[in-house]
Amino acid sequence: MSYVTLGSSGLKISKIILGCAVYGSPDWYSWVQNEEESIKQIKAAYDAGINTFDTANVYSNGQSEVVLGKAIKQENLPRDGIVVMTKVFHPVSRYMHEHLDGKATEYADTHRYVNQYGLSRKHIFDSIKKSLERLQLDYIDVLHCQEYDTSTPIHETMKALHDVVQLGWVRYVGMSNCRAWQFHVMQNYAVVNHLTPFISMQNDYNLLYREDENEMLPTLKYFGVGSIPWTSLARGAMVMTLDQQFALPYDG
Repeated sequence: MSYVTLGSSGLKISKIILGCAVYGSPDWYSWVQNEEESIKQIKAAYDAGINTFDTANVYSNGQSEVVLGKAIKQENLPRDGIVVMTKVFHPVSRYMHEHLDGKATEYADTHRYVNQYGLSRKHIFDSIKKSLERLQLDYIDVLHCQEYDTSTPIHETMKALHDVVQLGWVRYVGMSNCRAWQFHVMQNYAVVNHLTPFISMQNDYNLLYREDENEMLPTLKYFGVGSIPWTSLARGAMVMTLDQQFALPYDG
């Protein structure tokens, strides 16, 4: 395995990152591995040289973080030798089978999830504390904002992200799933106001979808920010025939 620095930061990550959306509970989605198999695969990835693990609070409604934390403890993975990434934005449902990440804010509010989504100062702080509890860790290496929040002022979001870094809960921050101009204004605000800037961007990018080459990638290069494509195989389209893809059960 080879390792690279993430953007212009000093953090070294493995070129292959283990995505943990498939680990947690099959009650969330049928394609999710159970806990026993998940821990085996996480350990196998570490043994193969992968040092970076990417999860999110919303994966399996928190259970993905729980499983990753158990794997780290159970398999004695050295905390200073691994990089743990998680995310903040979407609400975590109280019910494993429920999927709130694609629901409108009105739905979340009417189902008692007020202030439990987005990038407000309150939700950022609350979400990180819960993620740390589920992961059984003292800090998160990289916290990614999973989407752009149109309802929260940028200054509130960037100051909150800066403060959680200053508190030691998070080492670095990154962004995900947004337009180039949205990333630009957030990053520029942090730089101009001497706050913690993003070191990474998790974007939808692969050989079949190359939109980011127009504006996002040049923007990242300008700011010295690392790119972490989260669909490098185009959701399997690049490694399966059409017949194989159509044969897959669709439940999200």
